[in-house]
Amino acid sequence: MDWLEYIWYAAAGIAGGVLGGMGMGGGTVLIPLLSIFYNVTQHTAQAINLISFIPMAVIALLIHLKNRLVDFKGILYIILPGLVACVLGCYVARVMNSEVLRRCFGGFLLLLSVFQIVTGLKKKNKK
Repeated sequence: MDWLEYIWYAAAGIAGGVLGGMGMGGGTVLIPLLSIFYNVTQHTAQAINLISFIPMAVIALLIHLKNRLVDFKGILYIILPGLVACVLGCYVARVMNSEVLRRCFGGFLLLLSVFQIVTGLKKKNKK
């Protein structure tokens, strides 16, 4: 691997980190970058994203706690179903073919994009 590849990997990490810190989720950028431009399999890209998410999430949480932006009301009602869904999602991803997983993730990103656009347009029209 030459030095230019390291620069591109760092750029992908920076893009994922900035979006992750903003709360959008760096995986929405990091996974497509790794799988499309670096020919990393979908399973490996998702694993890299999950590993890189841990330190980013800890730092983002500390900053949000410091700025008093975290509301602890009802937090267990979010965490517990999230953990169950995480375990189920990991199992499904593990047994799924990499190409099918890639298409499912692409579909998810398309739906997320449409949702973001519609929500943004509704907010713009309310002003």
